[in-house]
Amino acid sequence: MATKVLERKPLSLAEQTYLPQILGGMKITLRNMFKPPVTLEYPDERPDIPEGYRGVPTLVKDPNGREKCVSCQLCEFVCPPRAIRITPGEIDAESDTAHVEKAPKEFEINMLRCIYCGFCQEVCPEEAIFLQDIFSLSGYSREELVYQKDKLYELGGTLPDQHYKWDRKREAELAGNPHH
Repeated sequence: MATKVLERKPLSLAEQTYLPQILGGMKITLRNMFKPPVTLEYPDERPDIPEGYRGVPTLVKDPNGREKCVSCQLCEFVCPPRAIRITPGEIDAESDTAHVEKAPKEFEINMLRCIYCGFCQEVCPEEAIFLQDIFSLSGYSREELVYQKDKLYELGGTLPDQHYKWDRKREAELAGNPHH
């Protein structure tokens, strides 16, 4: 196979000095210098979180500050990467919530494994787990990013709900009033 040699045309004087390329680059730089900045000065400025954002899964309490989780373990079973681990515990018979069968003795979510799919929130019958709009997690070790029950409640806080299963008084009111 014969090789074909292509002749290169000689560079003009302007091309030899690289002036057109330098001026083209300066033109782009000057044009962008006067545009408004698109960079956020994180963490001082926070981005706008869109509706439906799936962030960190957290546990929430009812409006009276009680645990909503009843250790049904559905979230643990549905979690694809197996990031959730629940150890069910018993509720003390003397407690005002003794009519509820169980409460979690231990509840942990490994944020390093979590893929933020939202299955845990969707499957929870008690609406005890919610994906919050928290998007930045940090820690100095892997163990710090395995959130225990206390940390999950701290992040989740209290959300209003329409469920009154914890209140026997409310149940009695509804039983006596057929209009509800």
